[in-house]
Amino acid sequence: MINELILVICEFLLLILFVLVGVGYLTLMERKVLGYIQIRKGPNKVSIIGLLQPICDAIKLFTSEQIYIMMSNYYSYLMAPIFSLFFSMLLWLSLPYFMNMISFDLSIIFFYCCISMNVYPLMIAGWSSNSKYALLGGLRGVAQTISYEISLVLIMMSMVFLIDGYNLILFMKYQEFIDMIMFMFPISLVWFMISLAEVNRAPFDFAEGESELVSGFNIEYGGGGFALIFLAEYMMIMFMSFLFSLMFLGMNMFSFMFYVKFMLILFLFIWVRGTFPRFRYDKLMYLAWKSFLPFSLNMLLFIIGYKIIMYF
Repeated sequence: MINELILVICEFLLLILFVLVGVGYLTLMERKVLGYIQIRKGPNKVSIIGLLQPICDAIKLFTSEQIYIMMSNYYSYLMAPIFSLFFSMLLWLSLPYFMNMISFDLSIIFFYCCISMNVYPLMIAGWSSNSKYALLGGLRGVAQTISYEISLVLIMMSMVFLIDGYNLILFMKYQEFIDMIMFMFPISLVWFMISLAEVNRAPFDFAEGESELVSGFNIEYGGGGFALIFLAEYMMIMFMSFLFSLMFLGMNMFSFMFYVKFMLILFLFIWVRGTFPRFRYDKLMYLAWKSFLPFSLNMLLFIIGYKIIMYF
């Protein structure tokens, strides 16, 4: 029993380590791709073609001086980035693992719980900094995340009705012969756009609108605090890409082609950032409530109706 527990802890630590390394090299990939989109070079000085750049960035961020604001709510200000990273790490436990780790039948509900908790660190980081820019960025981020979460849950519920269960492993089972994107292409596009809004990525990055809010809710964070918020955001991007690949581009999670598709979705996240201008905030909220919400509700009712007809 003790040996099994030690093994599980070691596997979790390995998972966290690989995800963190993946986040580091995702930032390198983003800077390289954005560089070539803008017809310039990305990072290319540190080692061969800049391969050690993420490690240098991490050392720079975690060794720079941490400034504590006198007028801030000290403990909330300090803990918000830590909880943000913690909830992003928890998300990774909901993916199906075929080893002696964690595998449960309600992984989709666990995903709902973790993604809804991500709002709180964002709100607390904005409020506890005691800065008007940070507070406005936090309020925008919370409103945006809650608005798009509803459509995200409804679309995932329609997928749950299709696969008849809350276990993510079922997506692999039901896509053995054909990918879901072949007959659910509109839903996959809406899911991708909701994922962009959910992780505060361009063109929906209003929590961090540099042009008007000067970095938004994380403006007062520097060094380690900023690095933790940054890591949490990129972990979410990787997780949503993984989930998209699993839900719509299915096949075995342990095949090489699955990871090629995963990298393609990550590339799409970066490509969108490099090509699309930022939305207007009111249009973003209209898109959530007047376009995506009716679409996802209709899709859910359609799939429930389809399943009822199939049963009878």
